[in-house]
Amino acid sequence: MVILCFPGSCCLILPVDLFTYLNNNNDDNDDVDQKQSERTSDEDRSSKQQTHHQSQQQQKSDHHRKGGHNNHNNNNSSNHHYHQKNQTESTTTIEDDQHGHLIYKNGDILQDKYEILATLGEGTFGKVIRVRNLKTNNALALKIIKNVDKYREAAMFEIKVLQTIAERDPKGRNLCVRMFDWFDYHGHICIAFEMLGLSVFDFMKDNNFQPYPIDQIRHIGYQLIFSVKFLHENELTHTDLKPENILFLNSEYDVELTKKRKEIRRVKNTDIRLIDFGSATFDYEHHSKIVSTRHYRAPEVILELGWSHPCDAWSVGCILFELYQGMTLFQTHDNLEHLAMMERILGPLPYRMSRKSKTRYYYHGKLMDWDERSAAGRYVRENCKPLHRYIIQPDNDDHRNLFDLISQLLEYEPNNRLSLQDALDHPFFKRLPSEQRLHDDDKS
Repeated sequence: MVILCFPGSCCLILPVDLFTYLNNNNDDNDDVDQKQSERTSDEDRSSKQQTHHQSQQQQKSDHHRKGGHNNHNNNNSSNHHYHQKNQTESTTTIEDDQHGHLIYKNGDILQDKYEILATLGEGTFGKVIRVRNLKTNNALALKIIKNVDKYREAAMFEIKVLQTIAERDPKGRNLCVRMFDWFDYHGHICIAFEMLGLSVFDFMKDNNFQPYPIDQIRHIGYQLIFSVKFLHENELTHTDLKPENILFLNSEYDVELTKKRKEIRRVKNTDIRLIDFGSATFDYEHHSKIVSTRHYRAPEVILELGWSHPCDAWSVGCILFELYQGMTLFQTHDNLEHLAMMERILGPLPYRMSRKSKTRYYYHGKLMDWDERSAAGRYVRENCKPLHRYIIQPDNDDHRNLFDLISQLLEYEPNNRLSLQDALDHPFFKRLPSEQRLHDDDKS
């Protein structure tokens, strides 16, 4: 953890891995090299969740997750290029280490503007540091990309996306993170973002994977859908929605006692920002075959049927389930097992989809090479159940409405999947306080 304390004010708690977007790594070997380099394994996440929820079950820890944290939009012109010459050399040493990281020390000044205060984290892409803007005295997070061609190019693409978002939403009303500045420092692309709190995943992890209360799920889910809907309206698919990429503005919390005298944390403010646009894809661009972190990957992606905006809606459904249960819905690292889990939880895959797929997972509508008596078969049978059986309070309207929403977001057929525009009007959100409703302004 990184604790930032300000005189006369409160302390801001940040995770060291707040910016794990630097470390993105997909779990499929057939993904493109660049996608592989953008992702990292997250075995610790899954093993902790399963230990908490399935202490008597065999651990499934060999999966990978694509990590992610971006942070904010830019006011600079999109005509800048990463190869532009840096005009200011303010650090005492300008050297790279053997991995391409910029060598620096606390107190160094970049661009005559940013004083380096501390390192927050590092990963495949580079490092994230805490800096002070010498002109405003504000603390910011500065991402310093490695001096390596493919990482510079990836960073420039993300900047392009962030600039597009800023142009179409200059006030940040649609809850996407805002980039404040970017520059090229001797071959290192640097991107400045405001400081945020914990991700909804990190908060849940620090809370021993206690689920969020239903009212907080409602507000978080509503904001997430509203933000991603904005991307879709602007011809963008995020492709990497997951709890790690949803950050609280402030993750301060109260401590409450359960009936069993167990302490649990309740975040005070559920306002969020959506981050990590490094994998976002414009509608007109080439679409990679494999996208999304494993647990949140839609069936059309697994079956290589092509994908578009609905793959984000599927991810949202998986996220809502995770916030409700404190564990992932599809806990797997294997395509065949993933499809078997889907069928166990959601029912049979439509024959049209299995027939159209060029993959070899199905034969005449049935999963091939899937043995119910195998270890994997037993695991799926023992750990997965029909979706409605996960409802904790089946007689409660809020709980039933939430699962109705989730089930519509987890519709197999992309064309039949609930759109995010329609999701905002789902009965689950009817009880959202008027001051938290955002899309009503769009209708007026």
